[in-house]
Amino acid sequence: MRPSSSPARPPRRPATPRTVRGGRRLLVVSASMGAGHDTVAAELVRRAREHGDDARVVDVLALLPYGLGTALRHFYRGSVRHFPWAYAALYRLFLRPGAGRRPGGTPLARLAGGRLRELAERSGSDVVVPVFHLGAQLTGHLRARGLLSVPSAVLVIDFAVHRQWFHPGNDCCLCLTEDAVREVRGSTGTAAEACGPVVAPEFFADAPGADGWRELFDLLGPGRPAVVLSAGAWGVGSRLDATVRLLTGNGFLPVVLCGDNERLRRDLSDTPGVLALGWVTDMPGLLHAARALVDNAAGQTAVQALAAGLPVVGHRPIPGHGADGVRRMAALGVSEVAEDDAALLGALRRLTATGPARQGRIAAGRALFTGDALTRILALADDHSRRARR
Repeated sequence: MRPSSSPARPPRRPATPRTVRGGRRLLVVSASMGAGHDTVAAELVRRAREHGDDARVVDVLALLPYGLGTALRHFYRGSVRHFPWAYAALYRLFLRPGAGRRPGGTPLARLAGGRLRELAERSGSDVVVPVFHLGAQLTGHLRARGLLSVPSAVLVIDFAVHRQWFHPGNDCCLCLTEDAVREVRGSTGTAAEACGPVVAPEFFADAPGADGWRELFDLLGPGRPAVVLSAGAWGVGSRLDATVRLLTGNGFLPVVLCGDNERLRRDLSDTPGVLALGWVTDMPGLLHAARALVDNAAGQTAVQALAAGLPVVGHRPIPGHGADGVRRMAALGVSEVAEDDAALLGALRRLTATGPARQGRIAAGRALFTGDALTRILALADDHSRRARR
């Protein structure tokens, strides 16, 4: 579910490199926390198979014993949806970067160690790729103790790199930005480099479904710029109803991504001039048809919007990593933060209108896509294989 509409031709997407060698096996460690981590994992698998290699995904929560993974997911989901203050407190305690010793995620991750080792050995994996911070703690722990025989390349998918992404045992970290690279190196000394976000190629190209979305937008709100409001896979947001009323009252067509939150979708559908959507399968078309994204988490929807050439405005972010990520994106110059209603309306009026403000923001967002994570992952696997044969 991502927007954009720009007269400029989209840039060439980072090409998946071709080499003479194939047949390497990737084990991608994801987590069913929303949809963002799994979306990145699926794109890595697609690229690897297109390249002639093989890849599979494992959910680190499924590797945890005693139902701990399911409990962790339910707790996180319930916290961000119903008790955001509780998640904010936990984030400050466990995750936010800062000085001093604080609890880490390694003890929990260690409970999945035996299962991951067995899976890596059984599948003949050449490299393990965590795309979730608990997976990074797990692989770092195993590598530091010599219990995982193949390298681990952590793909850090957050703009605000919290401390649970860091473990000195991992072989390298691939980050969204150079700022994140410096944080990783300064914290752990781990090899790190920037490769930009991992986004499916459909978001860079002209989207066949965009015309159908534009027709729907014109039918529901003729002359009103369509603005997508992202609430994530779980439909989580702060005062979305108030934001929707603000936009409808000021000449915009709010298109709300409610994910699997059917109650939210039903409630917002009762508001005139609003398009409330459940799970959207044509995100490239939607994002190419819209004029801006109002984002609350700096997650995968936001980077898909940047790839599609859609200006992003952060507003009322979810607590913890969402708030930190939204502000970090804005500090990089790829998006804006609207702290109040007036700022939101001002940003949307500038960025939905054709002109230099819109084009500058689109160009800055697309400049993030500097490379291909798969290139570095395969290079790490090949280097390890060569050293093992010596």
